[in-house]
Formats: sequence, C-alpha cells, structure tokens
Amino acid sequence: MTATPFPVGEIVAARRPHRKDAARNYDALLAAAREAFAEHGSDASLEDIARRAGVGIGTLYRNFPTRRDLFESVYADEVNALCRAAEEVAGLEPWEALTAWLDRFSGYMVTKRAVREALNDESEIFQTCRDSMYAAGGPLLERAQRAGVARADMDFTDLLRMVAGITATAFDDDAQRDRVLAIALDGVRAGR
Repeated sequence: MTATPFPVGEIVAARRPHRKDAARNYDALLAAAREAFAEHGSDASLEDIARRAGVGIGTLYRNFPTRRDLFESVYADEVNALCRAAEEVAGLEPWEALTAWLDRFSGYMVTKRAVREALNDESEIFQTCRDSMYAAGGPLLERAQRAGVARADMDFTDLLRMVAGITATAFDDDAQRDRVLAIALDGVRAGR
C-alpha cells in the first residue's frame, strides 16, 4: 500500500530538523513532551521536558521557541501518527481495521486534552490536523459500513465524538477504559 500524503505530514516534515543529531533531539523532546503533557497537562514544566529528553533547555528552545510551538508540534506529530496508523491497518478486515485505529485514537486523546488546554480549535494547525485525521480514519468507517459490519446510521463525526467522550472520562486504569470502549463499540457493530 502506498502512503497517502496528508497535509499534517507536511507540517511534521517541515518542522523536523534534517541533521541526524538535531532530529534525534527533536524526536526525544516530542516524546518527553507527550509524556509530560499526559501526566501534568498543559502546565508541564519545560525544564522537566528537556530533562526527560536528555537535553538542555537551550536545545528545547532552539527547536521550540515558544510553548505554543511545542504544543503544536506534539499535536501535529500525534495526528500524523494516527494517519500512518490508518494506513497500517487498512489491509485488515474492515471491523478489525476500524477498531484497531480507534484504539490508537483513544490513546491520542490523552495527549490532545493537554494540548487543547493551550491551543484554540480555530488555529490553522487544528484545522489541518482535523482534515488529515478525517481523511485517514473516515474511510475505515465507510469501508466497515460497506462491508455491513458497522452501523450505517452514523457518520465519522458521531464515532469520534463517542470515543472522545469515553476517553475524557476518568478510569481506574487502562484496562477499565478499554472495556468501556469495547462495550460502546459493540453498539457500533451492525447486526448486534
């Protein structure tokens, strides 16, 4: 399967440094920021993020001159990973492909909540990311509907709102969240 060029992929590629050592630091900072935002929300310390990444604060600021730049880059990187995940699961059976992608989407929602606190929905990057995510995940639902394994009386927005609502709830642990999501997806499955 050939990769579909999603607009968010262009944003991610344009922001990522080309030198190998700089790209390694950039990737480490994104991973550390993702982890810190999941743990502490949008108030995560930039010094802590740099420490987690194993770089100095100057390296963080060289890559992300403002906190907003860091938030946008983490968000774009997460959506880009969602788009790639849609391509990776596209060869699976329709229902399996859809649920595998939604599982990845539910994990992404943890980071999105923290980033959303810092950015507004009307920013250009949010629109580009939304368009890319719909272009990647929407066809998975449509394919499952055509195969008769997903309800035909819903659209992709309905599905994402349901999963986003579930993931916004506090759970005792990931296993409980996964059970609740599985129960909800049983309601999406056709013929059940």
